[in-house]
Amino acid sequence: MRAILLAAGMGTRLRPLTLTTPKSLVEVNGKPMLERQIEYLQEKGVEEIIVVTGYLAEKFDYLVEKYNVKLVHNDKYDVYNNIYTMYLVRDYLADAYVMDADVYLHRNIFIENPESSLYFSAKKSDFHNEWIIKHDKDRKVYDIEIGDGDNDYILCGISYWSEEDGAYIVKKLEEVVTHGDFSELYWDNIVKDNIQSLNVHLYKIGSNDSFEIDSVQDLEKVEEAIACLV
Repeated sequence: MRAILLAAGMGTRLRPLTLTTPKSLVEVNGKPMLERQIEYLQEKGVEEIIVVTGYLAEKFDYLVEKYNVKLVHNDKYDVYNNIYTMYLVRDYLADAYVMDADVYLHRNIFIENPESSLYFSAKKSDFHNEWIIKHDKDRKVYDIEIGDGDNDYILCGISYWSEEDGAYIVKKLEEVVTHGDFSELYWDNIVKDNIQSLNVHLYKIGSNDSFEIDSVQDLEKVEEAIACLV
């Protein structure tokens, strides 16, 4: 098992903090978000960790010595969405966790031996323009819809992909990037468009287990919430 951590983005909505620091290396609760992810993965025995960089790539160099991770640079981080980032590391996707590196984890939600591909998610309230996970009574995901809602499960940047599903996604990813117009696509579009051919399940986590931080205001709210949890 391995992990791919997507850390190429510019994090413009988190400025001025991201003028000199990549978004995923912004500290939350005293530690860069990306470092916390790496440590949690290593606690679960995941040693092969690939960090895909882009904006301020040199800021990640210290992670190689500190955590023995592999760095892959996306030199088109400011041209395409994360579909191209995943294309660059597609050979690592089978049997791998995939994480948006700017997600703060308050608890180690990773599991050691997933039995199928998984979307990790907690119910979210009053959301807009999010990717909504549709699942059956056995938590098998049968569709992903983009829209508004309340008290439902949405994609939150944490997933695991089995050997079989990973290989299938890579094939479809290569087809789109090689032959199609992918300039407006995210890598999750590949999953969304092929969900019926994949064996993906919802893995429920707590509402305080992970936080998406997109702005300085989000960061302040998360820090306040964490203080109340201690």
